[in-house]
Amino acid sequence: MKGVRKPYHHSYTFSFLLVFVVLILFHPAFSISVNTLSSTETLTISSNRTIVSPGDDFELGFFKTGTSSLWYLGIWYKKVPQRTYAWVANRDNPLSNSIGTLKISGRNLVLLGHSNKLVWSTNLTSGNLRSPVMAELLANGNFVMRYSNNDQGGFLWQSFDYPTDTLLPQMKLGWDRKTGLNRILRSWRSLDDPSSSNYSYKLETRGFPEFFLLDEDVPVHRSGPWDGIQFSGIPEMRQLNYMVYNFTENRDEISYTFQMTNHSIYSRLTVSFSGSLKRFIYIPPSYGWNQFWSIPTDDCYMYLGCGPYGYCDVNTSPMCNCIRGFKPRNLQEWVLRDGSSGCVRKTQLSCRGDGFVQLKKIKLPDTTSVTVDRRIGSKECKKRCLNDCNCTAFANADNKNEGSGCVIWTGELVDIRNYATGGQNLYVRIAAADIDKGVKVSGKIIGLIAGVSIMLLLSFTMLCIWKRKQKGARAREIVYQEKTQDLIMNEVAMKSSRRHFAGDNMTEDLEFPLMELTAVVMATENFSDCNELGKGGFGIVYKGILPDGREIAVKRLSKMSLQGNEEFKNEVRLIAKLQHINLVRLLGCCIDADEKILIYEYLENLGLDSYLFDTTQSCKLNWQKRFDIANGIARGLLYLHQDSRFRIIHRDLKASNVLLDKDLTPKISDFGMARIFGRDETEANTRTVVGTYGYMSPEYAMDGIFSMKSDVFSFGVLLLEIISGKRNRGFYNVNHDLNLLGCVWRNWKEGKGLEIVDPVVKDSSPSSSSNFQPHEILRCIQIGLLCVQERAQDRPMMSSVVLMLGSETTTIPQPKTPGFCVGIRRQTDSSSSNQREDESCTVNEITVSVLEAR
Repeated sequence: MKGVRKPYHHSYTFSFLLVFVVLILFHPAFSISVNTLSSTETLTISSNRTIVSPGDDFELGFFKTGTSSLWYLGIWYKKVPQRTYAWVANRDNPLSNSIGTLKISGRNLVLLGHSNKLVWSTNLTSGNLRSPVMAELLANGNFVMRYSNNDQGGFLWQSFDYPTDTLLPQMKLGWDRKTGLNRILRSWRSLDDPSSSNYSYKLETRGFPEFFLLDEDVPVHRSGPWDGIQFSGIPEMRQLNYMVYNFTENRDEISYTFQMTNHSIYSRLTVSFSGSLKRFIYIPPSYGWNQFWSIPTDDCYMYLGCGPYGYCDVNTSPMCNCIRGFKPRNLQEWVLRDGSSGCVRKTQLSCRGDGFVQLKKIKLPDTTSVTVDRRIGSKECKKRCLNDCNCTAFANADNKNEGSGCVIWTGELVDIRNYATGGQNLYVRIAAADIDKGVKVSGKIIGLIAGVSIMLLLSFTMLCIWKRKQKGARAREIVYQEKTQDLIMNEVAMKSSRRHFAGDNMTEDLEFPLMELTAVVMATENFSDCNELGKGGFGIVYKGILPDGREIAVKRLSKMSLQGNEEFKNEVRLIAKLQHINLVRLLGCCIDADEKILIYEYLENLGLDSYLFDTTQSCKLNWQKRFDIANGIARGLLYLHQDSRFRIIHRDLKASNVLLDKDLTPKISDFGMARIFGRDETEANTRTVVGTYGYMSPEYAMDGIFSMKSDVFSFGVLLLEIISGKRNRGFYNVNHDLNLLGCVWRNWKEGKGLEIVDPVVKDSSPSSSSNFQPHEILRCIQIGLLCVQERAQDRPMMSSVVLMLGSETTTIPQPKTPGFCVGIRRQTDSSSSNQREDESCTVNEITVSVLEAR
């Protein structure tokens, strides 16, 4: 009997399971397929179910933001740890409670709220209802409606036609000429409010099509036209091996889109609620998104900043400049750095005999009113412009095929800027008189320069002959000593004795190698410009080579330097007694008449600033190298504060005062402003505040109070600069952050700390364990914010900083508001590579000597 009843038991169990599965599949509450929604299915808030795209890249469902009680229907990235929304259906009409249903009604998708009130719909007109319809979430994140049998082809409706704030790969932005649909991006109102904001990004199709970033209807930024490769006003939009840009202009559409050739990498273009356009990249298994670029980034990105016939250049002061042949319309405003009124012609056009001035590497002027002819080239375009008395400028339409296409302007030229790389050539029409003036003036200048050069050459030759005679005897003596003693530093060491500085009344003597001026001159080839390594507030640093082949760095203090005898003595006295791997080593010094010279070990890689803030060099610093550099600086500073014979406050710690050797080991340098503290001393006060803008702590800049915590503040700024690759001083972005500290603090509070990380670090190969480390970077950002807290007593000691950097298990406190040093803020431009003179300003009756970074 048991042998008969056993099969019956299994049959009964199988039948029960089969019925249970059928009930689940056909019950409305459990009826959703993996990536589709049929006409018999519903999606509700209470069911907590979602629709997932093939490949699990995107997910559609109901969501709430922050602490809000409002519900939205949207699409987000499923695999990205940070919840990121790509599309919201009912952004301007949220559900007020947890009652919401998405279903298909006729040919429409509808979202119903309480009492079946219509909240959102696809709003399709009635049509063929004989074929059933369905909704589907595609692998690219496009939510579509189509016929179930798909025999009629195409989509009835798609979310890609109605974007919110995000452009996804394969999504088009621009005009569909057949349907009249204009696809635009419009930002969220805030971080937790997806409703439509004032900021939008839309295509202007008049003239030569280009995109505008708008605040309501007021232009904030203009993309410039498509030049065949990219938009001329977005040089950041460089080609990547995993991303392809496409711009289409034909009778059916004018649109822009991009595609990813590597589908394991995510990218999105977003209009942020702060009014900026941002490109984000996500490379698994990162924690979150990496900001690839963002615009506007400086004042030159702002629309109409320099008015008609003016162009913006971030490397000039003021940034607004007039095109050759033009002059400021309002000179008084121009002097006050307000160039919005623009420029006017010096000589009016005569229509005959006019010529052109060429502007290179620029963003073409506003193209909404231009005429475009893609059939002709440069020569015919120039001829056409000369034959049209209203023509003010011309340019090629296509950079990809040089000399192809013709763009002609007949009105004022507005919103122009130049670039170091990229951009296009523009030919601006000017009067013949201004061309002749330029030629005549150039000829006079060339003649004057030639005459003066000959006189200077003769004078210099005579001076050299005289100096050679005067120094011949001394030079021969030096050469003799070099040959007999082999090494100049051995001779220097023998002459070392307990000498006093001239005019020094101090009783403390100095045991230190002194080098003859003649030897220094020979080592640096008479302080040749070719050997110049950099300039600072105190003078110039040269590279030198000793007779034995050793390389040295020679710091020659300027006779106009802010560093006087006391500071010079101070630097020699301090460095001579300091020995640490992360401090620069002083080999000797030279004192001869008015010359004050320090001889350091030569470090092949110069200053940290030459790597961090240089786009071509920053790629050499991956995250591991940056982390090691930060650790080295911290250990060097700890030695100064606690482990050396003296307690030393540096007072001028900054990127240019950190030198790198051949192995990129950091070494703190430039101790001219350092002060020795007694072991029982905690702080001091001065009425002469010296240091570099952007690195000074608030209490030091405002009240002249300095301590170890002042150096901690400077280290915190430097640490955040190392992470972000941006200078703290002169920082500008569209969020109107006061400086880099403000930007980091805002992103930290919003839970987006990684957004400030240098894109070079984010682009590091994920296969390398020495590169991008999100958790470690976030810890370093937190440490940096602790160091730059406004109140000195809240900042940690360097011993704690070194411990936090070196241990992943050490608990790190939450930082408080940073000190922004608003009292001495001034207009400057961090992107400029030009050297500037030292500047001083007075705050609260304290003299502040602001030293520009080398």
